[in-house]
Amino acid sequence: MATLKQVAALADVPILTAYQALSGSAAVPQAQRQSVLAAAEQLGYTLHVTIKDVAALAGVSIATVSYALNNSAPVSAATRQRVLEAAAALNYRPNVNGRTLQANKTRLVGYGWHDVKRGSSASFLDRFTYWMAQAVESYGYHVLTFAHSEESPTDAYRELIQTNRVDGFILAHTNRNDVRIRYLMEARVPFAAFGRANDRWDFPYVDVDGRRGVELVTEHLIELGHTRIALIGWPEGSLSGDARVQGYFDALDAAALPVHSAWVRRAENSSAAAAAAAAELMALPSALRPTAIACVSDLMAIGVMNYLNSRGIRVGYDVAVSGFDDEPIAELVHPPLTTLRQPVDDLAAQVVALLMAELERIPAPQRQILVAPQLIVRASTDPKRQLP
Repeated sequence: MATLKQVAALADVPILTAYQALSGSAAVPQAQRQSVLAAAEQLGYTLHVTIKDVAALAGVSIATVSYALNNSAPVSAATRQRVLEAAAALNYRPNVNGRTLQANKTRLVGYGWHDVKRGSSASFLDRFTYWMAQAVESYGYHVLTFAHSEESPTDAYRELIQTNRVDGFILAHTNRNDVRIRYLMEARVPFAAFGRANDRWDFPYVDVDGRRGVELVTEHLIELGHTRIALIGWPEGSLSGDARVQGYFDALDAAALPVHSAWVRRAENSSAAAAAAAAELMALPSALRPTAIACVSDLMAIGVMNYLNSRGIRVGYDVAVSGFDDEPIAELVHPPLTTLRQPVDDLAAQVVALLMAELERIPAPQRQILVAPQLIVRASTDPKRQLP
């Protein structure tokens, strides 16, 4: 079967000119157009751009074109750009079905939707899901979302694997000794996680260093002169929640400040539960009553602020309050909330990059990535930052 390159060679014109003459996508001198049409007729060629034509126009091998278009092997930025420009110039569209069958790939990534309890919020994970899907699609894949039960969390994963519905998985909302991670490791299925499971399992993950984050905000409160600092954390057993609580103890230990057991409260991740915990803290004797309350989520911090405001206790002046996540509402509450910002778009991109390395069996420079959050100081801890 003749190719566009052969037509161009017979007509003695560049490949792009031959394409433009046959497709009518751009003006071509009449003499060249006639020469191309005659060459196509002589070779029995009907315009059909293939990967060979893209490779010829870009001046690279067919394999390089495949690598560049499918992100299936390292290609220099300059070469990738040349291939993409050639594909665009020839209006080349890969045969997705043929490529999938040839590579035995579905081009789908499975993502189990996180469980959200009534009265709580998962807006940070919602934002992660959005950016994760964007990153997945940049590699030519799509996300297949599914629900999994808490009673049998691996059943949905097992079914998708047995029916060859996905090429791999991205996990979020992980926990200590997560059974999903253990199952996928044993099944030898490619996956990457947003979150850890324990210190023993070797699997690709990106996680936020919540321990360091709460340590940072506690250090900030100490620098402001607070010595009676309380913490409202999640119920014990949450891997990320327990790490955040430990960061609070780390900062107080480093400053040689006492920690009273009454200052550490555990509550569900809801504003109502946090408000109830704040009421308990404010009911302590004056000598023990905290002057600052660190929370392990913005949702909980807002619940604390609502309670304090309702009791006429000035947030930032009488009691400092901090959160974690830098949700969009953190800047809108009064006073604006001091919190810890997680670079969710970058986190999602790094998780997806780890999965793609697993799918293509390319060694990643780093398979376990821990990112420190950024302390964002606002008026809820430092009234001087209150906007006029």
